[in-house]
Amino acid sequence: MANDAVIRGKSLNGDFNDTVEVMDIKDIKDMARPLDGAGVSALLRSLPARPLLLGLGEARHFVEELGEVRNEIFRHLVEHEGYRSFAAESDCLMGLVVDEHIATGAGTLDDVMERGFSHGFGAFPANRELVRWMRKYNEEHDEKLRFFGFDGPLEYWAASPRQALTALHALLEGPLPCDEKALDELLGPDDRWENEATAMDPSRSIGRSADARRLRLITDDLVALLETQMPRLDARDRERAALYARTAVGLLRYHHGMADDSPARWGRLSALRDAMMAANLRAVAEHGPALVFSSNLHLQRNKSLMSFGDQTLEWWSAGAIAGTYLGDRYAFLASALGTVGDDTPSPDSVEGVLSALPWEHSLVDARRLAGAVTGTAPRVSPDFAYFPLDPAHLDLIDGIVFLTRAVRLGRPG
Repeated sequence: MANDAVIRGKSLNGDFNDTVEVMDIKDIKDMARPLDGAGVSALLRSLPARPLLLGLGEARHFVEELGEVRNEIFRHLVEHEGYRSFAAESDCLMGLVVDEHIATGAGTLDDVMERGFSHGFGAFPANRELVRWMRKYNEEHDEKLRFFGFDGPLEYWAASPRQALTALHALLEGPLPCDEKALDELLGPDDRWENEATAMDPSRSIGRSADARRLRLITDDLVALLETQMPRLDARDRERAALYARTAVGLLRYHHGMADDSPARWGRLSALRDAMMAANLRAVAEHGPALVFSSNLHLQRNKSLMSFGDQTLEWWSAGAIAGTYLGDRYAFLASALGTVGDDTPSPDSVEGVLSALPWEHSLVDARRLAGAVTGTAPRVSPDFAYFPLDPAHLDLIDGIVFLTRAVRLGRPG
């Protein structure tokens, strides 16, 4: 096989004294092409079905070059492949602010970037340019673009369920399981829900209190009531009510998990977060086809692994869960980076092999590559925010977006 060839002399990192067992450059090029619109369209045609969700994973958050490449891919998908939706790894309720802006122009761009994104993503220049372009497109076209956040209102701790519960309650007609005043009293001050100390101290969590247990029952009643009243709601209110219902249920489950003091706590919380993401992605798919942008860990089909203190967390990603329901209508492009600042991948990693490609940005056939790099190992990077490609799972990826070099990094994600 191609990767059995021994190239003596100059290795992929430019050293002339190494002897490295790698693929022949011609074989690598046969599995890849320059990343452009034609390549993206060709990849879509090669899939067994037209995806409702096309996931584009991030090897690392806040890589400006990757954000710019993502924007180019989305513009091509909109202009040539009929895509009309974009979903970001950001708070699903905050995303309503962005969606309203691109639909109607409500709010200034500065305000939308501040209030419409979580995790600091509003400060990411590529996101600002994306929102600006989507708004301009909607001003000029009858078929409108949609923006969705698909993460829950959480990361290491969770927001209060107040916004989701009160908004859902307001959309329903009686008889309701409780009135607005009783709901407000059970919720209490938001700071008792949003105490960041609960991230490391489960005893500080309100998630298993009597009020939280009562709210979970009320939420179940509200969700059941919503099902009976769907026909009286218009399309916009149906969509928002379903979002509020999913979010309220997910937040209360997550708060319940925050109060868990067992060693399995963080693994379960990671799984709950991705389950919330997956539920939102399935709703996005109803408006598909959509481009989904998120960490590789949240979109890959194999189990996600992450070091967390002295533990290794393991859970099924949002992409794996959504893909279980969508089957061939879900596709996943992983991203990977070559040299990042002073960090150059070793020649025996997948990124090291791909660094021999002659193009700045490449689109790689991951399944063909999987059969040819069986001797490689996962990249070891000093950047804790970088998640490398695992050669053992390349056959579960539909394509790789590879950037030979990245130099503009934001804060670790």
